[in-house]
Amino acid sequence: MSRLFFGSLCLTLFLLRIYFMRGEKLGIFARPALRMVQAKSWTLKKHFEGHPTDSNFQLKTTELPPLKNGEVLLEALFLSVDPYMRVAAKRLKEGDMMMGEQVARVVESKNSAFPTGTIVLGFLGWTTHSISDGKKLQKLLAEWPDTVPLSLALGTVGMPGLTAYFGLLEICGAKSGDTVMVSAAAGAVGSVVGQIAKLKGCKVVGSAGSDEKIAYLKKIGFDVAFNYKTEKSLEQALKNASPDGYDCYFDNVGGEFSNAVISQMKTFGRIAICGAISTYNSTHALPPGPPPEKIIYHQLRMEGFLYNRWPEDIRQKALKDLLKWVSEGKIQYHEYIIEGFENMPAAFMGMMKGDNLGKTVVKA
Repeated sequence: MSRLFFGSLCLTLFLLRIYFMRGEKLGIFARPALRMVQAKSWTLKKHFEGHPTDSNFQLKTTELPPLKNGEVLLEALFLSVDPYMRVAAKRLKEGDMMMGEQVARVVESKNSAFPTGTIVLGFLGWTTHSISDGKKLQKLLAEWPDTVPLSLALGTVGMPGLTAYFGLLEICGAKSGDTVMVSAAAGAVGSVVGQIAKLKGCKVVGSAGSDEKIAYLKKIGFDVAFNYKTEKSLEQALKNASPDGYDCYFDNVGGEFSNAVISQMKTFGRIAICGAISTYNSTHALPPGPPPEKIIYHQLRMEGFLYNRWPEDIRQKALKDLLKWVSEGKIQYHEYIIEGFENMPAAFMGMMKGDNLGKTVVKA
């Protein structure tokens, strides 16, 4: 009886095998094709001339290949737009994807160091999806609390925060009792500079371009703040804010504004040159620099810098300081969040015009 049953079972399995083989050959049981991921990316259609416009950008869609061993597939959560992009785009070829940092989630992984679901930071560009071998990805700090938005890794507890931290404490060497001047003080970097300076016992003066921004600066602890667009005399506004002059100047704007500040620096004053956004869109010759005799006879020190000058371990310590200050409420933040990846160019152009209060972030 058992032999008969066994023989029938073998015959049944053999017939089933033939049935499925013929079915696959005819396409009846064809295996479903692997789902291919389509990445949307904003590219530089043509180089900027003056203020960026929609015509400078083009949205493209590409199909990403399957992952290889050691790779991960990333999906953008938050993307950054920053002033440096206006200058850095000069190095791109027309048709190249716009550069930039994003907070992303690993949605597929063949890399044990980055399992599915891991949140990472990376300079992945203006794209919704990307493939990485993991070498240039950075995980969030292990102590990152649930109460702090992930997007802050692009702002106060990210590159802008590090720029503020090192520019003020290392380049300017700000110390208790110093008077610190911050231009573009309501921006992603400037707002952090002012608050760190207050933590270190400095008097802080800030300038911004709207009454709303001035109110914000006063709310987060700036001693004096003024709207440079409504002042009749910039020189007098600076004098009124600090009659004795300035020990430190954190320069985010360059141009005529910075010339006016440098003319009111104290002897041995220190100037951190972070950016020159007032000149980035100019199609005319740049204004002359500050008076050389002021720099010489007041023995001023001016230095440009990038945050990644400092080694990784020092940057990690700085990030932990920034996260601690945010978590304790000692540094406040404001994010200017724009919904939708399709609005990347609009977010960038608005940021360049000063529409933002705090850090501009695009939520994908």
